[in-house]
Amino acid sequence: MTVALMWEARAADGRGDELLAWAREQRFDAAPLRREYFRAPQDRVLVITWWDAAYDADLPELPEPAPELVTRAVHRWRFESVDAG
Repeated sequence: MTVALMWEARAADGRGDELLAWAREQRFDAAPLRREYFRAPQDRVLVITWWDAAYDADLPELPEPAPELVTRAVHRWRFESVDAG
């Protein structure tokens, strides 16, 4: 099964590039199958990692950034892939 972990944060005003750089610097003990970065208006940053694991597996996640870098707590979601048919 493939599990996708989504991590989304809103940077403090004008600090979107810094938040994106911070997210890219984070490392896990194990490598995900895939890792992608996205940005959106209002200095939001989204990171999606894909893992070959069960839905409820204990997987590494990005931590909370320093409080002065964000305007609110990080949002996190977990999804499992489903057959397109």
